[in-house]
Amino acid sequence: QVQLVESGGGLVQPGGSLRLSCVASSSRSVFSLGWYRQAPGKQRDLVARINSFGSTNYTDSVKGRFTISRDNVRNTLYLQMNSLKPEDTAVYYCNAVVGSYDYWGQGTQVTVSS
Repeated sequence: QVQLVESGGGLVQPGGSLRLSCVASSSRSVFSLGWYRQAPGKQRDLVARINSFGSTNYTDSVKGRFTISRDNVRNTLYLQMNSLKPEDTAVYYCNAVVGSYDYWGQGTQVTVSS
């Protein structure tokens, strides 16, 4: 069992920055970590993923603006979000894949508005 706790969300103006964090309760080997987001009335979509080798992939709409990273010593996943846009407004969820199991955090709200 892996528990994930996100933090760092909030209200920011367009063009601003936020950094999300996700702390994992277990130091077990995690193959892949990721951030997803869900806007009201929409499905949950991938934002970015990073595997245990450090390889990353991003959805096209955030490329060049968001950076995913992981600290394996602190069991923490990060998402640095720059040049935020109103369309980035959503609940952001941390995801971990451990073997054949999928784990989710409770989500953190990000609101981009002037």
